[in-house]
Amino acid sequence: KLLVVPVDGSHWLSMRELLDMLQQKGHEVVVVAPEVSLHIKPSKNFVMKMYPVPFTQEELDKVFKESVMDFFEEGPFLERVIRHYQQAKKTSALFLATCTHLIHNKELIRYLEESKFDAVLTDPILPCGAILAEYLSLPSVYFLQQIPCSLEYQATQCPNPPSYVPRVFTDLTDRMTFLQRVKNMLYDIPNFFLCDVVFQPYAELASEFLKQEVTVPDLLRQASIWLMKLDFVLHFPKPLMPNMVFVSGVNCAYKKLNQ
Repeated sequence: KLLVVPVDGSHWLSMRELLDMLQQKGHEVVVVAPEVSLHIKPSKNFVMKMYPVPFTQEELDKVFKESVMDFFEEGPFLERVIRHYQQAKKTSALFLATCTHLIHNKELIRYLEESKFDAVLTDPILPCGAILAEYLSLPSVYFLQQIPCSLEYQATQCPNPPSYVPRVFTDLTDRMTFLQRVKNMLYDIPNFFLCDVVFQPYAELASEFLKQEVTVPDLLRQASIWLMKLDFVLHFPKPLMPNMVFVSGVNCAYKKLNQ
């Protein structure tokens, strides 16, 4: 019996395909989702438990459209960092409100406590599922591509050396000169500020809910297995830990391309 705490957008589209397969194999799947979302909709393949959130569909659509367009905007590195920082604050506020209203929904939490799940499946790019797994004392399975600021490496104590693993926005490969390694390290610095904006509120929320001081890496360390939507065909070689498993090209629903 599997409790699923998804993340909206393309994260959900690839996870939904996984849930369909789990249901076919006889697993009982319960998905917890907000009433307002981009793609998370009820299905005959799983039970859907929905809860209210303090924003409208129009507000959600507007923020996500702005966020997607921002990724296609070019410009100097510093300008891009500032833009991403501002956009991260907007989208983070919506996701944080979603998580807050989930864990403070006493009726829903009571249902989850009484349902006796075997495990939690979640995308840890946002740690709401990790908070619930810790609260319910359940093993967790993470299904992800990557987490901002490489928190998956910090949580698993996986080596992530800037002399070897190229950072986002650098356009570098895994073969770098000394100056390129310096550049790779410098590009990593803004991530710490971005992560504070995105994740510190979750640490405070989790500490209040669990009634103990925790950080987001503390929560992520509890994962039993990390199913990573990566492979060494499209991504540079990098170190992995034993519970990090590459599941290759699992992505959005299959479509016949318009020729």
